[in-house]
Amino acid sequence: MSESNSPRVYSAICNVIYDLSREGLAKNNRNQAQGYNFRGIDDVYNVLSPLLARHELCVLPRVISREVTEKTNAKGTTLFYTVVHVEFDFVSAVDGSKHTVATVGEAMDSGDKSSNKAMSAAYKYAAFQAFAIPTEGDNDADATTHEVAQRSAPPAISESELADCLIAMNDADSLEALKGLFGGAWKRATLEQRNRLQTRYDERKTALSEPAHA
Repeated sequence: MSESNSPRVYSAICNVIYDLSREGLAKNNRNQAQGYNFRGIDDVYNVLSPLLARHELCVLPRVISREVTEKTNAKGTTLFYTVVHVEFDFVSAVDGSKHTVATVGEAMDSGDKSSNKAMSAAYKYAAFQAFAIPTEGDNDADATTHEVAQRSAPPAISESELADCLIAMNDADSLEALKGLFGGAWKRATLEQRNRLQTRYDERKTALSEPAHA
């Protein structure tokens, strides 16, 4: 295929890579919590914007999926943890040729910024990968480190709860019901309590497995 008929999007991407290799992208920000320098999203926008315009290359995002969950940090603060799957269309303004880059962005925030940060992270790493920008020492969204508290174990089952469970297991009318009662109590039981649960489970399972007499 001759150069005149080649999709212009790829030559535009290569030209941006060439200019970036000459101009570079310094690590002007510092993560104070973990002590490393990094390139923030503003640095990426500032250096890429004139290069994209110069080489007539558009980068257009499309969110494929978004998932938000709540977590709690060591201080008890609620954090919103967002994961977005984003596709970026790299489009040549010259001939409309296109190449799509897909990345995942993740971020946490205690307010309403987790989705914004996740989108910024997705864009930043799409740019890093497409334009071969080194990423050593990088960690973003955005220079903030969150320590997530470990989930506490469920409370131990009390003797009264165990007694009620043993009675319910004895009255269970199906193996499915018996397994549900047994499994729920087992997770919270001590070793001695588990021995009692296992004994009752085995007895009731045998009874349920015996054929009914006419």
